[in-house]
Amino acid sequence: MKKHNNKRSSFSGKLGFVLSAAGASVGLGNIWRFPYLAAKYGGGMFLLVYIILALTFGYTMIVAETSIGRMTKKSPVGAFKFFGNSKFASLGGWINAIIPILIVPYYSVIGGWVIKYLAEYIIGGSKLLAGDDYFTNFITGGFSAEICFIIFTFITLAIIYAGVRNGIERVSKFMMPILIVLSIIITIYSVTRPCALAGVKYFLIPNFENFSWMTVVAAMGQMFYSLSIAMGILITFGSYMKKDLSIEDSTKNVEIFDTAIAIMAGLMIIPAVFAFSGGDPDALNAGPSLMFITIPKMFESMGLSTVVGILF
Repeated sequence: MKKHNNKRSSFSGKLGFVLSAAGASVGLGNIWRFPYLAAKYGGGMFLLVYIILALTFGYTMIVAETSIGRMTKKSPVGAFKFFGNSKFASLGGWINAIIPILIVPYYSVIGGWVIKYLAEYIIGGSKLLAGDDYFTNFITGGFSAEICFIIFTFITLAIIYAGVRNGIERVSKFMMPILIVLSIIITIYSVTRPCALAGVKYFLIPNFENFSWMTVVAAMGQMFYSLSIAMGILITFGSYMKKDLSIEDSTKNVEIFDTAIAIMAGLMIIPAVFAFSGGDPDALNAGPSLMFITIPKMFESMGLSTVVGILF
């Protein structure tokens, strides 16, 4: 065991940990899931509740889980057993381990959709992607969606097999800066479209008439999903964190990354929905398909759809 632990890899430093942990937090959970939930549950009201939860309960949780991981240097199951052999502690560890197993198939399906869109952009099908019926026809087509799911799964496995530093960290250091730059550019373009101002107001200005307990429940669920809380991910990442790194500073940067990208994702999608629908608020009810319908239209109108689409 001692020999095994000595060979155990670790993140190269603070930047590697922050970008990798942010990569686990920021992604489809923010770019795809956050905007459609915000659109459905009150816009600015949902955003306000989410920020309050993320900066209070969410932050304490990511600090706690990362600390547990670094202190024990173990997986979630081993980390919980470290504090005692009681059935309660063991159950907590297994729950943290099982949750990602339940999420991975669901997440990989969405990842497969992304692979399909990437392939279409590479072969020059940007106009096809911008059509209103493309997404629906694709996900109901069967065979194509399954193939893309398998491809995404194997890409994920290859990255994980490469290890913490050569796989997860290396990919995150490449992808995260590109995502941030693209998000800023797309957000600026989105909010400057005709009729987009109504979407900006809907997303940023809380309207207390839109408040409901479902807004709180949805925001809480998104916070757990987006920040990767109670999934064993932060415990695992923390176990590969060097002892000389500040947990508070590192997790604070992860939180800032996550919240900023979530806000930009909302500003990318919701104003664009208003712009491309001529200001029709009913267009916000597209649900999970919101991003896959709106983003290609925006890329096509930018005139650089192939390049931007591939990078995004």
